[in-house]
Amino acid sequence: MKQRSYIGLGSNLGDSLQILSDAVYKLTSLGDVRVSKLYHSAPMGPQDQPHFHNAVVELYTTLEPLQLLDQLQAFEQQAGRVRLRHWGERTLDLDLLLYADQEIEHERLKVPHAGIMLRDFVLIPLLDLAPDLTLKGQLLRDLPVVRNSELNVLADCPWIQEPTV
Repeated sequence: MKQRSYIGLGSNLGDSLQILSDAVYKLTSLGDVRVSKLYHSAPMGPQDQPHFHNAVVELYTTLEPLQLLDQLQAFEQQAGRVRLRHWGERTLDLDLLLYADQEIEHERLKVPHAGIMLRDFVLIPLLDLAPDLTLKGQLLRDLPVVRNSELNVLADCPWIQEPTV
């Protein structure tokens, strides 16, 4: 049975638009997808790095959560993932944000994703896809981080480029 999941996408190294487009294309191999707008955000960690391109994908998949995580990590590696430092530069970052209505506490995976309720670069694109989404009894669009966001839209849908893969 297909389950709805949400995947956060981020990149700030290389041709970020093409890297994220290729990632979305690969995600279509796992199930049906819808894509948020594309955003530009300041880095959350060290400020001496490029700004990020961010989006969220809604994915309907038959994969179980850990299988999905394995695929996301494989896609990151295929994209030549570089992670130089904690909260630093990244070629590609794919985060499993939500999986159905499940709460998962596993040594490899925490769902909902840690910090999801504090990050506008995750919440705003997530709300593009699910404007009435609630989490832990909280309507996400009413969170202060959403109402006070200064996130910049880079592109409306569709922003996906032809895949290079």
